[in-house]
Amino acid sequence: MNNKNVSKYILASLLLFSNVVLAKNNVAKCETKMDTLSEVSRCLDGTKVKKDRELQTWVNNQIFILEELAAHNGRRTSLDMFKRSQRNFISYRENNCRWQYLVVAPDEGAAIAYKKCYITLTQYRIEELTHLNK
Repeated sequence: MNNKNVSKYILASLLLFSNVVLAKNNVAKCETKMDTLSEVSRCLDGTKVKKDRELQTWVNNQIFILEELAAHNGRRTSLDMFKRSQRNFISYRENNCRWQYLVVAPDEGAAIAYKKCYITLTQYRIEELTHLNK
């Protein structure tokens, strides 16, 4: 690996780490600035919606790129596999966060545990898609 590739790898790793920290900071902001569990939950709802929109933007971008590639080379396999991987991610995220919810339930913090998990995993997926396009 040459120095230029090593530099790109280090930069990509730092960006990934910083954006995951950013997602955690959003969660931490909700937890520190809000007084009640219901306020924290509403704050996390807002963060969750923003992360969903951001993820959808990156998914749409990747689909567009893969559709262009398929139009150019006539092969749709990568597009089909990407769509499958996105469906699998959605299923994984739901199941992974649901078991975390169930561990805490019936405590009031169960919904918060679910939302924190959801936000974190969504941010990881965003980062993955971001790095594919560099």
